[in-house]
Amino acid sequence: MENLNSNDGSNPISELINDDVYTLLTSRGLIDEKSARDYLIRKKFKDLRAKKISASNAIEVLREEYPYLQFDTIRKIVYQPRN
Repeated sequence: MENLNSNDGSNPISELINDDVYTLLTSRGLIDEKSARDYLIRKKFKDLRAKKISASNAIEVLREEYPYLQFDTIRKIVYQPRN
């Protein structure tokens, strides 16, 4: 899987857990990288929308950051109900 953010190997969820805990959990296979990526996508989408960027433009911005994801995939991520 591609890096979750542009800071190669850094903790993508640093506002939730510290780097040491993230490294430990990742080394033991306890972090679901897809869920962490989706969390970041939802957070960035919310931030873009708060800046009055339209939903479709916000999704396009996210597509530039995650070019391996299709428009509809990102749309599903940002609008899916969280369990």
